[in-house]
Amino acid sequence: MYEYRIEGGIPVKGTVTASGNKNAALPCVAAALLTDETVILRNLPEIEDVQVMLEIFASLGGTVERLGANDVSLRAGDITRTDIPIELSRKIRASILFAGPLVARAGRAVLPPPGGDVIGRRRLDTHFLALTELGARVEADGQFVFTANKLKGQDIFLDETSVTATENAVMAAVLAEGTTVITNAASEPHVQDLCRMLNAMGAEISGIGSNILTIEGKKSLHGAEYRIGPDYMEIGSFIGLAAVTHGSVTIQGVEPRDLRPVRLAFGKLGIRWDLEGSTLTVPTQQSLQVNCDLGGMIPKIDDAPWPGFPPDLTSIMTVVATQVEGTVLVHEKMFESRMFFVDKLIGMGARITLCDPHRAVVSGPSVLHGSELVSPDVRAGMAMVIAALCARGESVIRNVYQIERGYENLTARLQSLGARIERVSSC
Repeated sequence: MYEYRIEGGIPVKGTVTASGNKNAALPCVAAALLTDETVILRNLPEIEDVQVMLEIFASLGGTVERLGANDVSLRAGDITRTDIPIELSRKIRASILFAGPLVARAGRAVLPPPGGDVIGRRRLDTHFLALTELGARVEADGQFVFTANKLKGQDIFLDETSVTATENAVMAAVLAEGTTVITNAASEPHVQDLCRMLNAMGAEISGIGSNILTIEGKKSLHGAEYRIGPDYMEIGSFIGLAAVTHGSVTIQGVEPRDLRPVRLAFGKLGIRWDLEGSTLTVPTQQSLQVNCDLGGMIPKIDDAPWPGFPPDLTSIMTVVATQVEGTVLVHEKMFESRMFFVDKLIGMGARITLCDPHRAVVSGPSVLHGSELVSPDVRAGMAMVIAALCARGESVIRNVYQIERGYENLTARLQSLGARIERVSSC
């Protein structure tokens, strides 16, 4: 077990390159099961969640070959088993993403309940709805068993705009007979990445980027090479870090279109950046002042399905708001336990009123003081790192495994920016 020891109050400065999008990499690994030919994925982030997905892929009979630090060759010539090992499934929620590919190609999938972050109730019902609409049968008795003789295209209306359920439905539909139309589909950049990868493999998906996807089923898909897009969650984290430490960070390899809702939210806190092509620079001089709504009303930062503000950045924005002059309401609509980490920020000196499981009123700026913290999940953990780096004194953050599930080579990259952070054994 490891922990972070952080000395705060040092402005960060330097250049980093955006990692590949974690939430795109996970379904793309699962999608490689849909063909018996080689799939090459480039720009995969080197993080624990991706490693677990690769282990699951290999456990099902696939071969995994590392081509470089962030490139991998995958081939599932024969699927030798259709049940996900329980010890791997409990590590990661994204294990559910193997349901669609396994049912589509092998006619069967057995999944233990998936693990992952504990941030509230996370329904699987939409996955079941989508796959049963396509002709799969689902049994739930301690584990989930999906079976199908032949999947057939359907007109599907999802009961919620679920990212992973959309991805499972798309992966199943590409090998279904006939046409599938998915309405109320998620359209996040990582869903778009998956759809583009599948099209590179010979699928026919239209409506990418919208909430209506049309899929023309194919008898088979072929191999392909695909590059994962940049992780805008990580980019947003580095933007917030630069602002609250009064530093300046240049981030290379960004996709400006993915940052439009993020830019609006940061703008409410007086934070801006400069863009030149795929290079983003957060300058040192920031107003760090809440921009009130018309009439002097308190502004709100609230998440929503894409193209709304991404929920994975609400924890980051909560910390950033503690360092900004003025008051803002942070409304996390998606998960009822995600905001519970704010008690740790309050203990560090933040002025936050937790109204209910979904809403927090943040007034700043507050002087934060070093503290001993435990990371509850990926995003709250990174928020704690940012809080510690702008706080006075030393902080210790434990359970950093949760953070490193989503952030590649984090300590070394932060150190390259001048941050005083060490990863040490907690034994």
